[in-house]
Amino acid sequence: MAKAITFLAALLLVFQAVYGANIVVGGAGGWSSSVNYDNWANGQTFTTSDVLVFNYGPSHSVDEVNQADYQNCNSDNPISSNSPSPSSIPLTTTGTRYFICPESNHCSRGMKLAVTVTSGSNTGTPSPPSGTTPSPPDSGTTPSTPEPPPPSSDATVVLVGWNSLFVGVLVVVAALFGVIG
Repeated sequence: MAKAITFLAALLLVFQAVYGANIVVGGAGGWSSSVNYDNWANGQTFTTSDVLVFNYGPSHSVDEVNQADYQNCNSDNPISSNSPSPSSIPLTTTGTRYFICPESNHCSRGMKLAVTVTSGSNTGTPSPPSGTTPSPPDSGTTPSTPEPPPPSSDATVVLVGWNSLFVGVLVVVAALFGVIG
């Protein structure tokens, strides 16, 4: 029995490594004006098997843009536009990807994310704890009205659900082939 459990645990790890992770952008803060995305991205690892999950309120959306448009907060020529929340964006190629909130002044107030995607796969780097302190606004900007929290659909729960399904299938297959007595 111990061998069967070890076998199933090893297969579960392989499954996660092959299929990557759903990475919730901004962690508990989601896609909002209260998160410093430069700091958040510095604590993450992104690979071609991962999926970015953007959770946001009704006053936001997500555009993928090129580097120049990212630097200038220009949403006139997006590569793609995503709404409503949640928006899941697979990372399928290596290189740097750029995302902004196209709503008026949101990008210039920090709602922009650049991620460098490497080849390979991983199980993702967990988001920082929800107690992370957001960066203060630039002097000269007016504080915005607090936004409602992003939808509570946590992509980690989805990943755990898939893992449970995978383990269940493995148990049935192992029982059929006599691995489990």
